[in-house]
Amino acid sequence: MSDSPENIGDLSRRILLQRAAAAGLLAVPAAGMLSACAGSEPTKSADSGAAKSKDNPFGVKDGSAVKVVVFNGGLGDQWAKEDKVVFNAKHPNITVNMSSTQKIKTEEQPKMATQPSDLVMNSGADMMDRSTLINEGAIEPLDDLLTAPAWDGEGTVADTLLPGTVTDGTQNGKFYVVNVAYTVWGNWHNAALFKREGWTAPTTWDEFFALAPKIKAKGIAPYVHDAAHGYYPRWALFASIWKAVGKQPIIDIDNLKDNAWKADGIVAALEPWEKLVKDKLLLPGKLDHTQSQQAWLDGKAAFIQVGTWLKNEMSATIPPGFELTMSDYWSKPGDKAPKDVYASSGEGFVVPSKAPNKEAAKEFLRAILSKAGSAKFAELTKSLASTKGSGDNVQDTALNSANSLVKGGSGELISVKFPDFYADLDKESQNLAEELMAGRLTAQQFVDKMQAAADKVAKDSSVKKQTRTA
Repeated sequence: MSDSPENIGDLSRRILLQRAAAAGLLAVPAAGMLSACAGSEPTKSADSGAAKSKDNPFGVKDGSAVKVVVFNGGLGDQWAKEDKVVFNAKHPNITVNMSSTQKIKTEEQPKMATQPSDLVMNSGADMMDRSTLINEGAIEPLDDLLTAPAWDGEGTVADTLLPGTVTDGTQNGKFYVVNVAYTVWGNWHNAALFKREGWTAPTTWDEFFALAPKIKAKGIAPYVHDAAHGYYPRWALFASIWKAVGKQPIIDIDNLKDNAWKADGIVAALEPWEKLVKDKLLLPGKLDHTQSQQAWLDGKAAFIQVGTWLKNEMSATIPPGFELTMSDYWSKPGDKAPKDVYASSGEGFVVPSKAPNKEAAKEFLRAILSKAGSAKFAELTKSLASTKGSGDNVQDTALNSANSLVKGGSGELISVKFPDFYADLDKESQNLAEELMAGRLTAQQFVDKMQAAADKVAKDSSVKKQTRTA
């Protein structure tokens, strides 16, 4: 996304990245910046006097106002303006003051301890560090939102969400982050080009390496990626590791288990990426996210790996007849989880603890997660929302290929949590991913350095440890 991202949620450009992984690009907020939030009594909203009901479960007061800040990245912000329409159809006497920015941390963090906005979309490269916000008590737990009635259907809000969305937004046993986008990651190719050339899109690394010489013979680089932001290639590396070794070794990595990075199969999972670089199958140049995506659209490379925001982000420059088509990350013989798909919720909203109108903020989140709101999101962004069924009525080849990928998967979603748990380890993983994809590290060296970085965090008593169970 522009200026790029995740959260993605816990995974975000995204979370995830999204699952947001982007937080590691910037310094972690100083403890003093948010210290006024920690341990202090949150500012209480004025007594609304409004009766709570199914249509107003938080007792939002007519005549009040809610300030909503939206991240205007690769998904744009028009979808959020449509949510404002949905919200005001039910609450016409509540004023929604909405603004858009890419400078979330720069503009919003200084206000967190005094008078913050009511609802903030914490995403992009300039996002606030999630763990710091939670540990400092700067954002509100939103478990009551999950148990609130769904906006326009039966059951609760939690019942309407896609798998992983609640888990992605949960930390320390409480739900803090409402991820509104559901991102699928994988390899993209132009199906029209492949049809013209008679090429079959590979599903395995062996098939890719067999096809690569034919691609090069046409003057096209087999692969391109964002070489400027380390969390882009890192998504692909993590997907390869998970597919090779399965879920439990990743849980061990997230939990800082001794020698978790040295588990059998992890180095081998990364060796195809090392080979891709050594065989000069990458388009040369340190291109960033939009530059690499444009190079792919210009026909300079056959494959690119990114998430489902791709079409919306590049909509203005997609050539006529270009068929954006996503397929899964490639697997190897003997992989333990080859059909597991990298998909997660991202683009997370948070409610500051000192927000003056938390009730209206939660109510606006219900509107965002509504059937009408999520359908507009999918229509406008060509990406899934985290609400079930958001893309069911959208006719789009890019979105449909992502839907097919998820439906054809095992049902288990690839997820990596340590980027959201530990900002320093997150940043190091991004740096090392860049080094591996630049040919300055081998797969073995990457793993060794990641283990050393994890050991450093594990031994640091000043770092609050997180535990993942599933």
